Amino acid sequence: MDLRLENRTLSMSYTEFVLQGFPGVSSYRELLSIPFFSVYIVILAGNLIIIYRILVERSLQSPMYHLIALLFAVNICCTTAIVPNTLLALLCGLDRISLGGCLFQMFFMYAMVMFESNVLLLMALDRYVAICRPLHYHDVMTSRLLLQLSILGLVECSLLVSPIIIVASQVEFCFSNLILDFACENMALLNLGCGNMHNKEIVGLMVRILVTAMDISLLLVSYSRILYTAMNIATGKARHKTLHTCGTHLSVVVLNYSCGLLSSIAYRMAISIDVQNLTSAMYFLFPATIHPLIYGYRVKEIQVCLIKSWQR
Repeated sequence: MDLRLENRTLSMSYTEFVLQGFPGVSSYRELLSIPFFSVYIVILAGNLIIIYRILVERSLQSPMYHLIALLFAVNICCTTAIVPNTLLALLCGLDRISLGGCLFQMFFMYAMVMFESNVLLLMALDRYVAICRPLHYHDVMTSRLLLQLSILGLVECSLLVSPIIIVASQVEFCFSNLILDFACENMALLNLGCGNMHNKEIVGLMVRILVTAMDISLLLVSYSRILYTAMNIATGKARHKTLHTCGTHLSVVVLNYSCGLLSSIAYRMAISIDVQNLTSAMYFLFPATIHPLIYGYRVKEIQVCLIKSWQR
């Protein structure tokens, strides 16, 4: 009788999970919602304001600014996939999520993170053509091409994320239904699976390594060519403007990948779950918070439009 009960228990697979968020400080759930809500409002306000100014200002109707607006739109989508559910769990105790909902959140979250990297590549391409092929810039960097590349990048990211979701959907979750994270992160979900999860974890790891290695390689090649061309520009003023613009984009690239690297290192260190989740939250929220400040401060055209809007 006990053996039959044990086999039945082992064959059971959970279809509903509990997002525990920060289990070490569960008694302060309501207070923990304050920084999440505050950061989310800052992200929405900062990103939406600059998107609006780019869309309505005639002086900002160029591919570079359209890509900045696209980057900010991705910021909003990525954070919206995470923060509202986290706030509902912290404030209202609505911390349960179905397997289908968990997989959908994982797909959308990872697809947006990969697409953000894709947008950074498009921005590098835009600067490469503008600096290294200036006479052909308006012929090459058209709105139609940007739209096609953006759609292609979105499809590519969806296809790259799909193996992670398919593998996770085939796992039997008999170990537990408590996800020690504030979102449906792949590794946190697979840790609940029974049996050998090593091969399934390798799939997600290989996709991340492949995408990151490709993106970083292309970014390094693009910006090395850009910097080489910029240093050969005879006019000091033009060289300074080129380096300033590229420095702004590079600072965003370094910020994004640094947060991702910090999150990956923290996940593999022998530290508390709460600290690991904090670094993961920084990875998803911190860049989206800082991006408007970087572009609003360093890009003069955007800064001028924001000041004029504020004065009006």
